[in-house]
Amino acid sequence: MPETDTTLDTLARADGARLKAFAETLLPDLGEIEVLKSRTGLVMLPMRDTAQATAFHLGEVLVSEAHISSAKVEAYGMRRGRDLEASMAMALVDLALLTSVQTPECEAFCTREAKALHDKDIETLRRIEATRVDMETF
Repeated sequence: MPETDTTLDTLARADGARLKAFAETLLPDLGEIEVLKSRTGLVMLPMRDTAQATAFHLGEVLVSEAHISSAKVEAYGMRRGRDLEASMAMALVDLALLTSVQTPECEAFCTREAKALHDKDIETLRRIEATRVDMETF
């Protein structure tokens, strides 16, 4: 699995405890790492008004972000919420993928997490569909 937006999307939504545990296994092979940023902040949440096809900002979302570097390769992680350790773990997996460290293990982890997220999304959609009411419009 090459480094893609889908991989980063998966890591951003992956289970925090599993992500942190996996990132710990990467540390011995990553070498010296410089932390460039580790902080929380607010980002604007963009939405699209489907009726008028215009973009607007729904509000702000609290995120944690980590920006790291190793051997002139920079990696990044951003996750919803205040969990700085999870965003750092995301950046570590990103760095491992960019530097070909434990690539098969990283790919397997991302694949497992993507499947878990997909299954969770399907279950959420099923619960939403169960509450849908069809109304006739006069």
